[in-house]
Amino acid sequence: MVSEISEIERAEFYRKTYMHVAVAILAFGAVEYLLLKTIPLDTILSLVSGQYTWLLIIGVFWMVSMLATKLSFSVSKSTQYLGLGLFVLIEAVIFLPMLGIASLYAPQIITQAALVTAFMFAGLTATVFLTNKDFSFLRSIIVIGGFVALGVIVVGAIFGFNLGLWFSLAMVGLASASILYETYNIKNVYLKGQYVGAALQMFSSIMLLFWYILRIFMSRRS
Repeated sequence: MVSEISEIERAEFYRKTYMHVAVAILAFGAVEYLLLKTIPLDTILSLVSGQYTWLLIIGVFWMVSMLATKLSFSVSKSTQYLGLGLFVLIEAVIFLPMLGIASLYAPQIITQAALVTAFMFAGLTATVFLTNKDFSFLRSIIVIGGFVALGVIVVGAIFGFNLGLWFSLAMVGLASASILYETYNIKNVYLKGQYVGAALQMFSSIMLLFWYILRIFMSRRS
């Protein structure tokens, strides 16, 4: 594990992991830009306007995410990169409606939400690396919170009610806990060859945080 290797190997693992996180974020931005430029917003919104369409999209997203995660921890490096690339693509697709609306009516809030996400990520990461606290206890909180959140989202989609600001704030808290937990794993738990899988997990947590911060910014302007 990372906690058991030399300082030089540990530093190299950190460098590779966060480099892959940065590349994933840049790739997400590039794919999202191409999708927004090539697919009309009306088409995007029509695809998610049905009562059960969004549930189907969430289901597909969950299945593809599970597959991508499994691939990213494969022995084969090419399979690991396939998993990371697949996850970046599905994230770009799931973000498409919200970023499409934001870019049309209030493009500045995308930058604002991205900056807030970056500052929160930096602060949470520093908290783990500058302290010796054990954040492994967050795993059970994240798992239970994730299932509860998924249930609320499904019920909201079926009955058509708005989840509101408080749900978004709670999900920001859950995403922040996930970043703390994944940073702890990067610092201590992952094997030194698992930097692609570690990067995918961290990228996933960052995008979850960005999603709900953007939702909060959009709700303030509605």
